[in-house]
Amino acid sequence: MIKTTVRAFAIAALALLPLTAATTTPAHAEETLSLHDAIEALPQAAESREGYERTKFKHWIDEDKDGCNTRAEVLLAEAVTEPTINAGCKLTGGTWLSYYDETVVEGPSGLDIDHMVPLAEAWDSGASQWTPERRQAYANDLGAERSLVAVTAKTNRSKSDQDPAEWMPPAPAARCTYLSDWVGTKLRWLLTVDRSERDTLRELAAPCEDTDVEYEQA
Repeated sequence: MIKTTVRAFAIAALALLPLTAATTTPAHAEETLSLHDAIEALPQAAESREGYERTKFKHWIDEDKDGCNTRAEVLLAEAVTEPTINAGCKLTGGTWLSYYDETVVEGPSGLDIDHMVPLAEAWDSGASQWTPERRQAYANDLGAERSLVAVTAKTNRSKSDQDPAEWMPPAPAARCTYLSDWVGTKLRWLLTVDRSERDTLRELAAPCEDTDVEYEQA
């Protein structure tokens, strides 16, 4: 997968740097917590949507200037059967599995790229205080495999900007994974939860005893 490959390349490159250079700008260590402990690790604060506009999160960009924007990079990374890459990074063919509803999708047109924690929810949870550059980085985050996920347009639009208290994936088998991805994304970006969200996450996570959360701070 592209995102995984990029991360592996970066780690390998860091290992080749002189010790002084590597220790001057240390990378954040990857953390692994049980889902229950991860929920408790989330910082708590009241939410506010005052001033939110979707345009304050610039996306989709072509960060590495390879001709493929963030949407295309996610589609390429998550394809079960690889699509054909045409001029201008237009993708045709290929198949994907939308894990929210366990649906196999043929061709990219039936897919949306979902921000695991929606942009509006991120704004409510701390992104309102970020610089435009950090909001852009959040909206195009290819550094963690579940910050962005290719799913059916139907499920993405059903979810909209709702948190787990209001929306969960329709496929029962997806729910523990979804909670892990949600909590991991919030921890990665130091986003907060309010009391109601934490209580709901605790309740929903009760059946997920064997679920872990892996994350690396952005």
